[in-house]
Amino acid sequence: MFLGMEKSPYSNSVKIFCDGAFKEEMLRYNSDDWVSGMTTNPSLMKKAGINDYVSFCKEILQSVQEKPLSFEVFADDLETMEKQAREICTWGENIYTKIPVINSEGESTLGLIKKLSAEGIKINVTAVFTEEQISKSIEALKGGAPSYLSVFAGRIADTGRDPVPMMQATVDKVKGSSIELLWASCREVWNIVQADLIGCDIITIPASILEKFKKMKDQDLFSLSKETVTSFKKDAEASGFKIF
Repeated sequence: MFLGMEKSPYSNSVKIFCDGAFKEEMLRYNSDDWVSGMTTNPSLMKKAGINDYVSFCKEILQSVQEKPLSFEVFADDLETMEKQAREICTWGENIYTKIPVINSEGESTLGLIKKLSAEGIKINVTAVFTEEQISKSIEALKGGAPSYLSVFAGRIADTGRDPVPMMQATVDKVKGSSIELLWASCREVWNIVQADLIGCDIITIPASILEKFKKMKDQDLFSLSKETVTSFKKDAEASGFKIF
């Protein structure tokens, strides 16, 4: 049977997290049962025009109190990074403190991550790209507090490499542990299906793709074809285009 005649293979097993820093979007998706958690980062906050990091985080936490929420350290030296991580984790029981796997100089943060995780601080290891980073992150996190391993599958795909084999292998490596594999930098709805099919625990999704995802099961391809042609027709008429 041709793909166009089939339903999506999505099985609804991967947890959906909203990725963003616009307060209205975060609160809207927090009220949706099918969204299981939230993530953000300094770059998203800058894009959203956030000026006061702490005030924004604590304001969001007034509403997002049950679902897991990841806030990121932004220091570049390990000493200050540790101080920030210890402060962030005190803001709520549902917080996962995001720490990048390396700093901007390429220095590993895994010693710090192992220390904090062993103390019971929930960590989200972020900006993970390589197989070596994956293996060493798992070593650092195993036996510690519940944690997320955020592999930037979308950005890997942007380089022309297929991230699925590495993600699939990582699913097998973290199975049965306190580590959940998170598919980061979602680029399209198909990434959600991919993460779901390989058994990934979580995928973080920006609001623009979440809106498309909500419509996914209601659309058949013939109707999409007709809808597309209709939009072309309306736009051509509204523009007054003529050939003859």
